[in-house]
Amino acid sequence: MHFRNILFILFITLFGCSVDDDPSASIFTASFDFSESPNDWQADFADLPAGEDDSAFYELKYAYTNLPQNLGGKKAFMLSGNNHSDDLFMFIKRKITGLVPNTTYTLVFEVELASNATQGSVGAGGSPGGSVFLKAGASKTEPSKMIENDQYVLNIDKGSQSNSGQNAVVLGDIAIPADATDYTIISRSNIASSYGPLFMAQTNSDGEIWLIVGTDSGFEGITTLYYTRINIVFSAPD
Repeated sequence: MHFRNILFILFITLFGCSVDDDPSASIFTASFDFSESPNDWQADFADLPAGEDDSAFYELKYAYTNLPQNLGGKKAFMLSGNNHSDDLFMFIKRKITGLVPNTTYTLVFEVELASNATQGSVGAGGSPGGSVFLKAGASKTEPSKMIENDQYVLNIDKGSQSNSGQNAVVLGDIAIPADATDYTIISRSNIASSYGPLFMAQTNSDGEIWLIVGTDSGFEGITTLYYTRINIVFSAPD
């Protein structure tokens, strides 16, 4: 088991309780298993031209669908796109309610997904695995795309490719082992991540916060990913 996953499990074991128990507690966990349902997560895309035909040109797709057959066919949240802009951001988002209003939480993310992009692979603009960066974050306002200079951009600061932003942290890339030959489940977390520290975000006055998970791509080709599980540990000052 990866060292980051061991730390995440230890963190939950020592401090976690279920989001269903008391989301206003100072420390709790929220877990979303996509084999059971979409869990109210929504998909969208940003960092591409805002023309009428661009969604088709970029081959943008999302669906709550079956995993590839080699992974057993359970349900997952699939996103796919062809990164003609060298910066395509494919993301899912969800609102959490019932938190303490106007409070800063530290968030620890663990994201599990299936990728078919091998470590060390080479492609246009960058590696299909090493140049596609998985990010997770949160904000008190809903993450949404908006039009700026004829481009769809995100209304929050997610950073650019390998750089984290104010509202999102890089968890790692989507590369699977170099000897893998098919879709493989991988897990990424901001615990012990080489890209940055633990992530902090503030709730709004209604005790709400929006979660976002997505990929910021430098690979100029098609990326298709299947999200299988997302776990978050929230902690706030006592």
